[in-house]
Amino acid sequence: MYDWLIVGAGFAGSVLAERLANERNERVLLIDRRNHIGGNAYDRYNDDGLLIHQYGPHIFHTNSKQIFDYLSRFTEWRFYEHRVLAEVDGMLVPIPINLDTVNKLYGLNLTSEELQGWFEQRAEKVPEIKTSEDVVVSVVGRELYEKFFRGYTRKQWGLDPSELDKSVTSRVPTRTNRDDRYFGDEFQFMPKYGYTRMFEKMLDNPNIHVMTQTDYEDVKNIVPHKRVIYTGPIDEYFDFRFGKLPYRSLQFKHVTLEQGWYQPVAVVNYPQTQDYTRITEYKHLTGQEHARTALTYEYPSAEGDPYYPIPKPENQELFKKYERLALATPDVWFVGRLATYRYYNMDQIVGQALATFRRINEALPLEDEASPMQVIPSSAALAS
Repeated sequence: MYDWLIVGAGFAGSVLAERLANERNERVLLIDRRNHIGGNAYDRYNDDGLLIHQYGPHIFHTNSKQIFDYLSRFTEWRFYEHRVLAEVDGMLVPIPINLDTVNKLYGLNLTSEELQGWFEQRAEKVPEIKTSEDVVVSVVGRELYEKFFRGYTRKQWGLDPSELDKSVTSRVPTRTNRDDRYFGDEFQFMPKYGYTRMFEKMLDNPNIHVMTQTDYEDVKNIVPHKRVIYTGPIDEYFDFRFGKLPYRSLQFKHVTLEQGWYQPVAVVNYPQTQDYTRITEYKHLTGQEHARTALTYEYPSAEGDPYYPIPKPENQELFKKYERLALATPDVWFVGRLATYRYYNMDQIVGQALATFRRINEALPLEDEASPMQVIPSSAALAS
């Protein structure tokens, strides 16, 4: 008899397995339908001995010391500040757009103060910011929107930015200085020995039994367990009763080149050309020294594993129907990106899992075996 059956061995499921096993001394069966732990953050050494991210680049960054300190129990860190270039008009320029981006593209020599005015002259007045197009054109104008955002977004989402919620492009800031870091968070690091090694240490407890290549449907009525933590797609849990929630997927092409380096930064975006959205070169991320270099070409797709919930109002309405079912389902906690149909960064998933553990402790004191239902709704506050 397991105290918990946890579905999904990514960040949400693994953090909760670790907490339940170490803090409550409870027995956990952690399953995943893939053949590995770590979810989309899984990394591995390829046949050439290069450490790559199987599902595209995963860059850890957070402003939460609590989350950083928690993960530091399971890994040492390599300091890394992520920088991205975009190929625009035949040039490689920084993204997010900053002072150097504009000066290089237009052959100008603006100062930060002058760039602010330059943006204001081109910005369009939008009465109410609703869509991803609104976000961009209201700040930098139509021309930069077309160069950097429209084509990239169409490839990434299969939709025009005018059809997508404002949250998609509002994640990317616009700067008037020369700061070329992609993120501005206080803590920017990569696990020194990789994400998979970190997950292995996190799950190293005799109370945790891990089964990969295992589907929830195959074990839910066979393996005795008291409660469930479900981190998979919420619509799948309920047999797609109201229809499938739409997702965008990704396809990856991994290659090794017989040369030391390929590009000047870890990621180069292609908003104007190519079928792929970006190329990642992993040695920038890992710090690995090797005579060869490994790249991943990333192709957005309508088919495949669910990666990105598509942020449109009608999709949120469909999710709310499933959320109401979840709230009425006893002894099951729904946690994570797929279970709450919301795009979260890795640190936010860790924060949500830690917040869920606190709620479990409140709902299920160890001296009290009662087990009321809990669910973390999509709007739940993350750990501070």
